[in-house]
Amino acid sequence: MVASSLRLREVSKSFPAPDDALARRLALDQISISLNAGELVSLVGPSGCGKSTLLRLIAGLDFPDSGELLIGAEPITGPNAERGLVFQDPNLFPWLTVRRNIESGLVARGLLQEKRGEVEEFMRLVGLEAFANAYPHHLSGGMAQRVALARALINHPKVLLLDEPLGALDAFTRMRMQDEVLRLWQARRTTTLLVTHDTDEAIYMSDRVIIMTQRPGTIDQIIPITLDRPRDRSSAAFLQLRGDILELLHFAGNASSDNFVAERSSSS
Repeated sequence: MVASSLRLREVSKSFPAPDDALARRLALDQISISLNAGELVSLVGPSGCGKSTLLRLIAGLDFPDSGELLIGAEPITGPNAERGLVFQDPNLFPWLTVRRNIESGLVARGLLQEKRGEVEEFMRLVGLEAFANAYPHHLSGGMAQRVALARALINHPKVLLLDEPLGALDAFTRMRMQDEVLRLWQARRTTTLLVTHDTDEAIYMSDRVIIMTQRPGTIDQIIPITLDRPRDRSSAAFLQLRGDILELLHFAGNASSDNFVAERSSSS
C-alpha cells in the first residue's frame, strides 16, 4: 500500500467517571492534527493526557464522541490492516516461531498463500532471517520488537501507529532500535505516528513533534524538526530543541501536577 495522509478534525473523547456512574470525564478535547503522506511525527505530553487513547481512535479500536478521523479521504470506522499498531509490549504469540508470528496477520486475512514470499523479505528487512524458527522466549527485547514491527509492516499499512514501542528497552538497545525504526521508515516511507515520553527520541526520529496538554488533552504546540539526518544528539541545535520542548512539557504538565496535589490533599 502507498502511504496516505492522516487527518483528525475536532476529535473529542470522554469516558465514564470512576466516582460517578452518571458522569463522564473528558479525555481528549477538540484535537485537530494532520500528517502528510510519508511523514514521521511524534506525540508527547504529560502522563494521562490521552496519547494512547488518540492512537486507539486512529486504529479504530475505539470511537470518538465527536469529530472526524480520515485516512486520505476515507473515514475511519473500525479496525483495518491499513493501520498497523505496535505497542510497548510486542504481544507475540509465545507458541509461534518468529516466522509464524510475522505471518499471523496474513493468516487472519486469508492472504498467506498469496503473500508467503513476502515473509522472507520482511524477516530480512528487520534482520531476523537467522531466527526464523526461534520462539519469542529465545529473543531479546529489541529482537521481539523487530518481530512486532515486521508483523505490522507486512500488511503494508498506510499508517503505522507506534505506542511507546521502545519504552521497555534499556538505553543502548533503545538507541539502536530508534535507528532500526528510522531505517525501516526511510526504506518504506510509511506515514508514522509515534507516541513517546522520551524527548530525545522524539527529536531524533521525527519530522515534527506534537505537544499535548494535561487531561483533557489538547494540542499545545507543534514543533518542526528541521535537523539533517542522521542527527547528532550532542549538537547545539539538538540540545536547544530538547531544552525548548522540555520547558513546554513542564508548563503543559503543571496543571496536571497541581490537580494531583489538590486531589491528594482533599482525600487526606
